[in-house]
Amino acid sequence: MPNPSVPVPRSVPSAWWADAVVYQIYPRSFADGNGDGMGDLRGVLQRLSYLEKLGVDAVWLSPFYKSPQADGGYDVADYRQVDPLFGTLADFDAMLQEAHRRGLKVIVDLVPNHTSDEHAWFQAALRAGPGSPERERYIFRDGKDEVPGSGDGRLAPNNWKSIFGGPAWSRLTNADGSPGQWYLHLFDTRQPDLNWENPEVQEEMRSVLRFWLDRGADGFRVDVAHGLVKEAGLPDWDGAAAMVEGTTGPRRESHLPGDAPHAHTDAEEPHRAVSPMYPPSPFFDQDGVHEIYRDWNRVLAEYGGDRMMVAEAWVEPAERLARYVRPDEMQQAFNFDFLLAGWDAERMAGAITASLAAAASVGAPCTWVLSNHDTVRHSTRFGLKDPTTFPKGIGAGDEQPDAALGLARARAATLVALALPGSAYLYQGEELGLPEHTTLPDSARQDPTFFRTKGAEIGRDGCRVPLPWAQGEPGFGFSAGPSGQAPWLPQPESFGPLAADQQDGEAGSTLELYRAAIAFRSAHHLGKGTVEWTDEHAPDSGLLVFRNGDVIVLSNLGFASAPVPGGYTVALSSGPEPANERAAMREVPVDCTVYLLQD
Repeated sequence: MPNPSVPVPRSVPSAWWADAVVYQIYPRSFADGNGDGMGDLRGVLQRLSYLEKLGVDAVWLSPFYKSPQADGGYDVADYRQVDPLFGTLADFDAMLQEAHRRGLKVIVDLVPNHTSDEHAWFQAALRAGPGSPERERYIFRDGKDEVPGSGDGRLAPNNWKSIFGGPAWSRLTNADGSPGQWYLHLFDTRQPDLNWENPEVQEEMRSVLRFWLDRGADGFRVDVAHGLVKEAGLPDWDGAAAMVEGTTGPRRESHLPGDAPHAHTDAEEPHRAVSPMYPPSPFFDQDGVHEIYRDWNRVLAEYGGDRMMVAEAWVEPAERLARYVRPDEMQQAFNFDFLLAGWDAERMAGAITASLAAAASVGAPCTWVLSNHDTVRHSTRFGLKDPTTFPKGIGAGDEQPDAALGLARARAATLVALALPGSAYLYQGEELGLPEHTTLPDSARQDPTFFRTKGAEIGRDGCRVPLPWAQGEPGFGFSAGPSGQAPWLPQPESFGPLAADQQDGEAGSTLELYRAAIAFRSAHHLGKGTVEWTDEHAPDSGLLVFRNGDVIVLSNLGFASAPVPGGYTVALSSGPEPANERAAMREVPVDCTVYLLQD
């Protein structure tokens, strides 16, 4: 079949973020600096030398704000304070200063769609009552009457469902015990949605941006960037929205003590795809979000140093996503089409072509990501019988992956991602080849999606397990000091041999592969390059082959060996063969090998 053309982008910005390798830190699980079993900012500070040696350009910190932690910190009670679990503002300042000294940029997470129910604004709204300015900061509504004209308001204002399962509305109880108004929460009940039609909300978030920019933050990852604005009138909608297109996986009965067996719906059949826009919803990707980001763009422009924003926007198709990165809006948006392609050459090639085309149309760089804190790790997904499957968590009763095959494919896919032009985002631990914790006991789970779906969705705890730093230490060295407490989530035994101290300096280890690939990417300026599919490119046969500058990326995702083009030698391979044998290789082995070639 003819190779699709890949458009050459217009002038892409030369700012640091345009081709950066960004490392995502989930603070609860990265490193524990005070020995209490919970990761913290002091732990991040202590491991910055590790990140510097890895070769990344920036770190993105998931939320560390004051929070009751109902959703792992994405329920913010105070946007200007560090939660005591993670330290203090002084700890943040020290960490940021040291990161900058080492040449690392720092991106903080911003959560503008909702707050915690413990936020001062929401507590004031509860006290103030219907019709008050305090309630106008959120989306409060009277309910519908079960019998028209009865005045009981016992039905929710509309039929929207929460992304985490269950209804998207909860009803208050007034101080006198009578039923009150309803409030919207697209996620957990403890995460009430803000009303972005309210100028006070808009000004408050501008102030939050400036607070962290004044402290030296280099940018923001914007949570649920597509969800801030809701369609006027909040109309009913019968679709099923999700943070990410995916599958619910095999049927699961309720695993919660005392619960009745969970009644599964048709939407919960194995491998049934659920799109984030199925059909277009009245609360995602509304046109009004773009004026918010134009406004924020002007705020960032007040500061020097190429400050940036990256959107978490689960929208489709790629052309819709490109609207978030027009020149006067955000600088980047996560490219989830590539993440969702799975281990499949045709799907991966299609995602690369479509993503580059959409980004080129607005003069923006692409981003490439394979795992994050909301997804099953790609080293595990790629080891499933169907490596394009996207389960919403994996439990002990579900299909267990082929760990060795999954890791081999994950290493290969990483070489592809790091060889593409644009910016690459890595999720903590993937450089160690960490798998998902697929046998985490249900009693240890904390993700609200697990509880709100009564165990039908396993949730995201399996990818959030604390990192292993030293095989021979308690908790694999996650907590500082010999008397450190056990990590907040239990680690599987498989983490031991993958600990950082076991891979550091070990030829062929995944850690050393990542270090070499990031250094190779930098040396050959691959992040600033272009993609040109070569004559060898045959995705229908499992071969994904492209040229970026003086490098050819030869990826075999199929089941027949492929020749190495004449005149080229292998500079880097995702496979385990020793370096001195690579130059002599004349064929790429079947399935799960990627070579970076030089002439």
